[in-house]
Amino acid sequence: MADTISEADAANRMMRLAREIARHDKLYHDKDAPEISDADYDALIRENRELEERFPHLVRADSPSKRLGAVPSSTLAKVAHARPMLSLDNAFSADEVRDFVARVRRFLSLAAEEPVAITAEPKIDGLSCSLRYEGGQLVLAATRGDGTVGEDVTANVRTIGDIPQVLTDAPDVLEVRGEVYMSKADFAALNARQEATGGKVFANPRNAAAGSLRQKDPGITASRPLRFLAHGWGEVSEPLGTLQLLAMKKIESFGFPISDLLKRCETVDEALEHYARIEAVRADLPYDIDGVVYKVGRLDWQERLGFVGRAPRWGLAHKFPAEKAETTLEAIDIQVGRTGKLTPVGRLKPVGVGGVIVANVTLHNRAEIERLGLRIGDRVRIQRAGDVIPQVVENLTRDEPRPPYIFPDHCPECGSEAVSEEGEVDVRCTGGLICPAQRFERLKHFVSRSALDIEGLGEKSIAEFIDLGWLHSPADIFRLHRHSGELLGREGWKEKSVENLLAAIEAKRAPDGPRFLFGLGIRHVGIVTARDLLKCFGTVEELRRVATSETAQPELAGVEGVGPVVAEALVDFFHEPHNRQVLDDLLSEVSPKPFVSGARQTEWSGKTIVFTGSLETMSRDEAKAQAERLGARAAGSVSAKTDLVVAGPGAGSKLKKAEELGVRVINEEEWARIVADA
Repeated sequence: MADTISEADAANRMMRLAREIARHDKLYHDKDAPEISDADYDALIRENRELEERFPHLVRADSPSKRLGAVPSSTLAKVAHARPMLSLDNAFSADEVRDFVARVRRFLSLAAEEPVAITAEPKIDGLSCSLRYEGGQLVLAATRGDGTVGEDVTANVRTIGDIPQVLTDAPDVLEVRGEVYMSKADFAALNARQEATGGKVFANPRNAAAGSLRQKDPGITASRPLRFLAHGWGEVSEPLGTLQLLAMKKIESFGFPISDLLKRCETVDEALEHYARIEAVRADLPYDIDGVVYKVGRLDWQERLGFVGRAPRWGLAHKFPAEKAETTLEAIDIQVGRTGKLTPVGRLKPVGVGGVIVANVTLHNRAEIERLGLRIGDRVRIQRAGDVIPQVVENLTRDEPRPPYIFPDHCPECGSEAVSEEGEVDVRCTGGLICPAQRFERLKHFVSRSALDIEGLGEKSIAEFIDLGWLHSPADIFRLHRHSGELLGREGWKEKSVENLLAAIEAKRAPDGPRFLFGLGIRHVGIVTARDLLKCFGTVEELRRVATSETAQPELAGVEGVGPVVAEALVDFFHEPHNRQVLDDLLSEVSPKPFVSGARQTEWSGKTIVFTGSLETMSRDEAKAQAERLGARAAGSVSAKTDLVVAGPGAGSKLKKAEELGVRVINEEEWARIVADA
């Protein structure tokens, strides 16, 4: 599909994937109740990744490739990680693994003959956990959560026999990270006991382990056969070694179990051979695994490589292939999203795929139905793709005579005309806010966890307030206090619940800037893109000023992480009078906070730096990463707002423009001194 899809279709598909995968992340990480298998989930992730590789300028701020997990639930206390618990990018083929090593070489500017050794080990399908020791004592255990904030499970972790309570000869501060899991045999025995006593029967060992660890009562955790396997570390007060393998052996010497299959591989081919060996013994291992993890062997290289988005540049998860099955397409339903897009969903004759019963399948859009020649009654081959709804990979009966499927030309929710814009295959309802599906979805998006995160204002409440005529636009949320008397006494609303809701709304009158921008629902602008935009422009008001200026398109497209499609969407949004009216109304009720960069404060914080010409001691990506660590913005073009140009051999038009504008120009050696002194 990625080979034939248009740019507009790709942008729309990536937007839908981001939303669908986020839902599965929440089910998996927060509720321990996934609706699809890991292989199905990985297939969706892979589709998103392939689209991002073909259309890098369309990568969304809320892309699954930049997201870590799920926001921690409210059941357990929240704790911040001293160092983020990042997840890994996925690979699904040998070529992608070779590309990973090639990217490492390019970033580090390594010579062709320079060996790149990597470690390889099984990827256990468990619940990530960080164990913090101070003075040799276990003081905190936390789940990954969203990577920045996790859940405090210290009391529960103390019941796991694999985890030492006291360490000898360890660094004064040591965070050991790994997976809490349940062995296959223990899982089978636990489910047998649960069934015999009428308790909850778990879907798989990962769910059982996650549910057992995240209990309020440590006694329940103690009764469950949990285990732990270390695979890395977080904050440490002194180095564990110079190589990944030696550091892991050091962690093992402190009493932590590590994988017997952890191996240092000197070449990519050797790593792929080890992957094949692990896959061959997968069924015989005592625990579930879903792939193999590779990490660059030298820790000084890991430090230089750093991170991009949610993942380290020095690590990769090579996943095992997804499973497929055949069934019958019994119906096609149409769902209307918050942007008005009509998305077809296939209803299947239920079929088992890898232990999960699948009854629905995504059909993406009108063009996908036409490409596959789908009609109701067709026999299809499906592949679970990490979505609620898996993916059709083949129509097995497309040559059989059967009435064609006619895509609707009117919205099934409001009856408004449904049309396609020129050059697009997506069909959208023209009803806007008069369409109940769009109004509901837009408001739900605005208060969602990644946006304003207003606790207590869920789907049910939004639907109720819309029906009552209290909610028409986001600003109306902040005027709900006017209806407090009417709300009190309605079913499910008591004095305390009304007070809590109004207090939660009041607490968001000074929202985080990127979350606020993301909540506006601008096409192609997810949370990461929103952060990139406000990192550059500071406030939503300044972004609007730029987006409505004569130089809007090049200025916006020049922002790191923002391409021409996103820039066009921003210009279209802010030039629409209705959108400006809605935004003005909203800004009369709230005051978003200006963006504050998480980079350390230096003399270069907030400055704009351009790199041009050939860099001889580092790659362009590494130089940009250095600038961002100093709090600066690495731009792609020179303008009057540029503060510094770093010019290498062969610098051309950008250097000439910098000289014309009187912008300071330095060479690579001078830049290295700036980085070292900062």
